[in-house]
Amino acid sequence: DEEEESESESDEEDEEEGRKGKEVINTTELYHNGSVNRVRICPHSTESRVFVSTWSDKGKVHIWNIAPQLSGLETDGQQGKDISKVKPFYTFGGHVEEGYGMDWSTTRQGYLLTGDCTRHIHLWTPRESDWLVSQSTFSAHGSSVEDLQWSPTEEHVFASCSTDKSIRIWDDRAQSHKANMITVPDAHDADVNVINWNRMEPFICSGGDDGVVKIWDLRQLKSHAALFKHHSGPITSVEWHPTDSGVFGVSGEDNQISLWDLGVETTEPVVIEDQEVPPQLLFIHQGQKEIKELHWHPHIDGLLMSTSLDSFNVFKTISV
Repeated sequence: DEEEESESESDEEDEEEGRKGKEVINTTELYHNGSVNRVRICPHSTESRVFVSTWSDKGKVHIWNIAPQLSGLETDGQQGKDISKVKPFYTFGGHVEEGYGMDWSTTRQGYLLTGDCTRHIHLWTPRESDWLVSQSTFSAHGSSVEDLQWSPTEEHVFASCSTDKSIRIWDDRAQSHKANMITVPDAHDADVNVINWNRMEPFICSGGDDGVVKIWDLRQLKSHAALFKHHSGPITSVEWHPTDSGVFGVSGEDNQISLWDLGVETTEPVVIEDQEVPPQLLFIHQGQKEIKELHWHPHIDGLLMSTSLDSFNVFKTISV
């Protein structure tokens, strides 16, 4: 009897281990009119309001309250609901064309920036039940605004990048035609696709169509503080690690994600299989096609998620 009881306990332990090894991802859907150019979640939320903004290729920006969908994921209550009946909380159709630039402020609740392919940037000011979107636009760029980033410390300051090869720093307290305070005119040799503002240090990371990643010190923007050339295609995403100020991730159209550490001070390249590799390059992740974005998990150290044409990847490397 003792032997049978022991075998039964062993079987139960095996079943428990099997359950632990199975990853489960619950999902819900929202019907979106047009392709989604970019999606961003508002960092400030309540139990009843969790706002997500989307850029549509039809030229409109939508704000969604996804609190019911998140609650449904916890209870499986969203299963079987008609997704076409979920309407945006708010829609702005004042942009002349579609766009990609979009960022929520982390220092002012509900403030949003959106930039379009005709170089215009709109500031969204929250009201009780909607947003007041500025009619006068920040329009110093010569062509399409590709990315926008609020300063993590100065609530009125933001950065932008463009296909005109420039990076610009703005102050929204000034009149829109005078708000462009600093300009780096030829930040890259081609379109500047993406920028990301370091949360702990006065650094901005940028990536361009030239396949180059640059680090900019905001205390001296006349020239870049560092330059890294590894990717063989345009850069599609850059993001600083949320807690390690010297680490950042990069994705490119060469179907690679690279992780870097500015803390590695040596300038001597490392030779691997007869190829010189920058010593700051920590890790390369492959296996996806047409990688669009990468993001660090805000709470699980070193965990990243990447989106691409063919898949989502969630991975963690021992290098970070």
